[in-house]
Order: sequence, then C-alpha cells, then structure tokens
Amino acid sequence: MLQGSMVVATIPVTDLDRAKRFYREQLGLTLLWENPASIRFGCGGGTQLSVFKRGPAPTDHTLAHFEVTDIEGVVAGLEKRGVKFIDYDEGPLQTTGHIAQIGPARGAWFHDPDGNTIGLRQA
Repeated sequence: MLQGSMVVATIPVTDLDRAKRFYREQLGLTLLWENPASIRFGCGGGTQLSVFKRGPAPTDHTLAHFEVTDIEGVVAGLEKRGVKFIDYDEGPLQTTGHIAQIGPARGAWFHDPDGNTIGLRQA
C-alpha cells in the first residue's frame, strides 16, 4: 500500500532560521522550500528532510540518519564545517574516534542546534 510512497523524516526545532543555517550550510543540504512553520531540504536519492517549528521536544534517540559510502570522509568533511560528533566511550559500541562499529555497519552521530541526534551509517 505505501511501498511506492516517499518517506520524509521530520525533525522538530525551536528556531527555523538557526536550523536553516545548520542544515543548509553545515550539512550542505539543498533547500527545497520554506514557510513560516517548516523548511524542506532535499537529500540523496530523492529523499527529503523536513524541519518544523515547535517548542522544545527532547529526544533520546536518533531521529534520522544518512546512508553514506565513505563514513571517514563524510565525518572529516562535516567536522571542517563545524559539526561536532558525539564520542561513545562507553557501552557495547566499539569505537574508533567518532565512528562506532554496529554489527556489520559503522555509524557516527552528531546533534543539530536543538540537540536532536542525527546519524551517519555505512553498511
């Protein structure tokens, strides 16, 4: 029923202008459109990311992740743009720098200006 429908990840933010700068300038996403309540960005493979204004909404999990083919290169590139990655020194994840081994995949995580957790994943 939904297998042919696009999925758009949605992320709550408190400041749309700040989010626009972060997602567009630091992450390099393409601005598709914006209105007073939300901003839509284009991502790879026709996928999209929508940020919408609302009050603080703390989360304790990854809200969205980007599938990448060169996680080291993407981490290095984003760090040059000022993105700060989370170090996971504890728990079951085996890490090298900011990159963790998760079963057969590898991942890295960072926060947007509202503290939302965004991830990178390389299969």
